[in-house]
Amino acid sequence: MRLFRSFSGNATSVRLEGRRTFLRPPVERDWRSYAEIRAASRQFLEPWEPTWPSDALSRDAFYRRLNRYASDWRNDTGYSMFVFEQESAALLGGISLSNVRRGVAQCGTLGYWIGESYAGQGYMREGLELLLGFCFSELGLHRVEAACLPSNEASRGLLTASGFSEDGFARKYLKIRGVWQDHVLFSKLSEDHGVAASRMPGS
Repeated sequence: MRLFRSFSGNATSVRLEGRRTFLRPPVERDWRSYAEIRAASRQFLEPWEPTWPSDALSRDAFYRRLNRYASDWRNDTGYSMFVFEQESAALLGGISLSNVRRGVAQCGTLGYWIGESYAGQGYMREGLELLLGFCFSELGLHRVEAACLPSNEASRGLLTASGFSEDGFARKYLKIRGVWQDHVLFSKLSEDHGVAASRMPGS
């Protein structure tokens, strides 16, 4: 039995609404838009991401990704969503919560990407705010963690502006473009977001 509640909703019913953006889990019909925006933004994204496999943008690879997302969602280990513009419904990027730990941790790890043509316009800031609300209010998490390369000033600025605290420095933390690289670690707590911390039963 978990010490805290976990989210029991259906992924297909989730849609998080913001003023300029909305978030929902990706579905099969998103493949072409996903492939197009990732291809157009490849040089912009690659310096900050793990090495892309040779079939990274193929339909089959996308469907495998969807299967993994669905499994993570069912098992309460991860929650991945795409970010869309409200007015046009254009795909802008993606946000994921992975490595969800329950029990006494109640924690997950944040990841995100945005298409180059949409960067620096506040879309990801709003999308991140929507996902954090979901993490703390719906999933009942106490802590959301994130990490970025020290040279990624845009990501560091986004996390700081979104209320994350810089926690420290991790040597050779993640393999980016095939090389183990140092990362700066960040976190945000439910109380930082204005959500009361979850309580253990009987407390």
